[in-house]
Order: sequence, then C-alpha cells, then structure tokens
Amino acid sequence: MCGIHAVISTDATRSISPELKELLSNRGPDHFGQIYWELPFENGDSTIHINFTSTVLALRGDHIAKQPLVSPTTGSVLCWNGEAWRIDGQPISSKNDGELILAKLDAIDASSVEARESHILNTLRSLDGPFAFLFYDARVQQLYFGRDRLGRRSLLINRAEDGSSISFSSVADVPAGWVEVNADGIYSLNLNTRLATPHGLKLDTHTAKYNWVLSGGDEMVSSIGNFNMTLPPSDHKLDFTSFSIEALNHRLCESLKLRVLNIPEPPNPLFDVDIRVAILFSGGIDCTVLARLAHDFVPADQGIDLINVAFENPRQVSIGKGLPHLDASDIYEACPDRITGRKAFAELKSACPDRYWRFVAVNVPFEEAMAHKSKIVTLLHPHNTEMDLSIALALYFAARGVGSSYIHKCEWEPTPPIVTSPARVLLSGLGADELFGGYARHEAAFKNGGYPRLIDELKLDIGRIGQRNLGRDDRIMAHWGKEVRFPYLDEELVRFAISSPVWEKCDFQNQFHPAVIDPAKRILRLLADKLGLPVIAREKKRAIQFGSRTAKIESATGRRRGTAPITST
Repeated sequence: MCGIHAVISTDATRSISPELKELLSNRGPDHFGQIYWELPFENGDSTIHINFTSTVLALRGDHIAKQPLVSPTTGSVLCWNGEAWRIDGQPISSKNDGELILAKLDAIDASSVEARESHILNTLRSLDGPFAFLFYDARVQQLYFGRDRLGRRSLLINRAEDGSSISFSSVADVPAGWVEVNADGIYSLNLNTRLATPHGLKLDTHTAKYNWVLSGGDEMVSSIGNFNMTLPPSDHKLDFTSFSIEALNHRLCESLKLRVLNIPEPPNPLFDVDIRVAILFSGGIDCTVLARLAHDFVPADQGIDLINVAFENPRQVSIGKGLPHLDASDIYEACPDRITGRKAFAELKSACPDRYWRFVAVNVPFEEAMAHKSKIVTLLHPHNTEMDLSIALALYFAARGVGSSYIHKCEWEPTPPIVTSPARVLLSGLGADELFGGYARHEAAFKNGGYPRLIDELKLDIGRIGQRNLGRDDRIMAHWGKEVRFPYLDEELVRFAISSPVWEKCDFQNQFHPAVIDPAKRILRLLADKLGLPVIAREKKRAIQFGSRTAKIESATGRRRGTAPITST
C-alpha cells in the first residue's frame, strides 16, 4: 500500500499541506519521496510545473522501492499504489512489482508516438491485481492514470475551476473539488497542449480514455470476462459432489498463495509471536473460509490474527436496559458479530489446532467512535452518507487492530491483555456475496423472476463492483499503514465465477438440502463444510454495520436513512 499524489499546474506549485503529507505518510510509513519537474512550452511562453509525491508501505521484494520511481534512461516517472499479482498471466512473487512495471512500461524505443502509446496501454492491460497509478511518459510528455478494473485502490482527481491545475491523490485533505477516478479504463493527459484564455495560456485538462479490453460483447462484466447466461436443466442440484466446489477451492487457494506468502516481517518487530496476516473477522462464512485456507499456506511458525469489532451503540444499549446484564462487557459481547466471531474462532481452533490463532476483540465505546468521526469523514471523502460512515467506522477500528487478546480460551474473560495487531496485511471476504449469490436481493430476484431475473441481478452486481465503495474502504483502512487484500476478487477467481453457470453457485430452486445448507452461496457453504467448518457453513449472512452495531450509531430512533448526508462532526 502506498500514497500517491501529483499536482500539474501552469502556476508555480506549492508544497503539499502538512495535513496532506501526514495523510499520505500514514498510508506509506516506510518512505516519503517527491520529484519536481518543469516543462517549458514551445518558445517559453508558459511553463508547466509538476510535483509528484509518493509514500511507501513496503510489502513486495527484498528492499524498499523508493518512490516516485524514475527511469534512469528516459526520466519517466511511476507513482504506484497497489499490487500486481500477475503480468501477462504469470505470477510475480519475489520481485518488487512497481520496479518491474516501470521497466516494462519504459522498455520500448518506438519510432512513433502511436506505437509507444500502444505498448504502454497493453502493458497496463496485462496487469492483474489491485492498483492505482500515475505514469508520466517523459519522452512524449503524456501522463497516464487510472485504477484497476475492480477499483480496489483509491485515486481522486481535482480540476481547478480556472483551468490552472489538475491534481491527483490517494486521499484528500480538503473536500472541495475532489472526485473519484472511474475504474472503467486507462486515462491520459497530454501535457504538450495549452488552452488560450483571456488570462493567458492555461493547462488543457481534457483527458482521453482507453478501455481495459479492446472489444467485448454484451455479456462482458468488469472488463474481466463474459457472464454465463445459461439457464439450468430441470434436474440440477448443487451438492458436495459438484465439480464446481473443488474448482472454487483450487482458485481460492491460488489467490491466497499470492496474498499471504512472502510477506516481509514488519520493521522493528516488538512482539513475541510473528504475525504478518490478519483477517477482518466477523465470524461469517466468507472470512472464516479465508482463515481456514490461509492456514494451509501461511508458514507454520507464524500466527494469524482474527480481528473482530463491536461497538457501543447507545440506541441498542437503551433497548437492552431492561434486560439483566452480568457485566458492562455485555454491550460488546451481545453484538451479533462478536457471537459468531467467537463460534468461528472455536471452530478454527478445532479444525487447525496447531496454528497460533489469536482472536482480537476490538471494543469501541461510543465516545471513542465519535472522537475519531471527523478524521473518518475526511478519509471518506468524496463519499458522505450515513451508510458510508457506518461501514467506515467498523473498518477503521478493525484496521487499527487494538483489542483484547484471546488465544487459548474462546469465551469472554474479565481482564484479557490488550494488544495491537502487528499484521500489515489484512484479508477481507468482500466479493463473495456478489460472485456467489449471497445477498437477500438475489433470493428476492429469483422469487420474482426465476433464474433469468437472478442472472441479471448477479451480472449487475458484479459489473458495478468497480463503481462502488472499494476506493472508500482503501482510504479508511490504509490510514493505519495496513494493506487490505481481497482474495475473492482475484481476477482469475472472478473469471471462474462469472463463467460458471448460476446453478453451480447458488441453488434457490432447491431450498431444502439434506445437510441443511442454505441455498444462498451454497457453493461456498458446501466448501466450508468439507473444510471442517460445519457450524459456520450454516451461519446466516449479516451486513458489517449491523453485525458490529455501527448502523446509524448516532441516531436515537434508528430512522435516519442510510443515504442521508452525514451530520456535522
């Protein structure tokens, strides 16, 4: 995870604000670097000033790749925030991906601008993984920028109203003018052109867009693959013997290998146990399956943290005042995600007894949540709804990773030690619901229109992943110098899921299953059962804001709409 920023202006650029420097440094605490360029125009009538800034969280390779990365031959610049897991389908494991990408981008000595542009675009199209980038091609004074197909990393853009500048950043220090860069393609900005205005020559901030795929039909989703629209035969049934279960297991294992192996030890380790990976752990099926399979690949001498968050929600506390309480901790222990989290923790300990599992119970009092609200609202921008805040609260405190430690006992204890998870890599189960039909709206679609309606709903959900909230989540969790990774959103796994027929993922037509496995995400539930997680395989889905009780945490009645703007901080 890194922080990237650039200002391109016809006026002399000022240094970034101390607030923005801190925000970027929080994302990348291992290195802070800047590069300044001046580009004269034709006969010197105007000059473009460019200031690139990068901060680095070093998680790839055997050294800190100091950014911005600069080509020693051409002077081209790459600001890279993300992880390229594959280039042209080939996994990258031991090398630093940013350095490798810059070398590939700058490898061509093309005779024409068009040939060079084609090479750069094809190189970027060949990348699999979560990323946002700024690449300045010094040979032709062209800036390329964008986010990966699924929008898993944040990149914001801000065009000055007077046309004097255009800025890019992973995170905003002030709310005015910033919007998210769309994840629907690669964009470029030609720095050779100017616009004539009554006040002189100004920067031409018009951008060109290039699609991720050169051609795609109506069934193409997220520029990754074609969605299987086939309707099921009348006698279909998704069961333990279905081929798709082992296929999912294989794809998920391959995804996890890339994301949990070769993680460097955090600098200046101060802990007795080597823990480099943590799971955002509600105890639901998506994250528990990730934890169980991660156990197969994380080195045996390393521990795995299971971070579980629960909040003091005054409305819920008021409702429970009439109930007998044994301890103030019941406020947190009664949260749905805490209950399922402890059950899943016990099941993981039983299934994998030789692994050092640590359950980190993060308890957040209402006053502490409100004390951090203004910071969270800043990180959220340009998102600004009550639902955004509810979800961000849970992710923010989970990523911080400060909570009560449970190792040997799964049940609540009165005075457990307080720990801070040292893991710099967080695994999230996000994406499983969209891929495998886990939302209530998927079952509703089937009830209203059968498999044709369900297929349309699933295709819509997967197609808009890149347009929704992953940039927001990146801004929130990266604030703590952590990188969130999404194994279910690996391109190869997504391609497998969308190419599989719908009846091999969920099975709403056959509501009853002999093993009492729910039809929603049945493929994942059957896999969980086969992995030795029978309790979690039968657990109901719950949204994070309800499971952790952050939903409408400031509302006394709970009637405020999730789409309403955030109230003043």
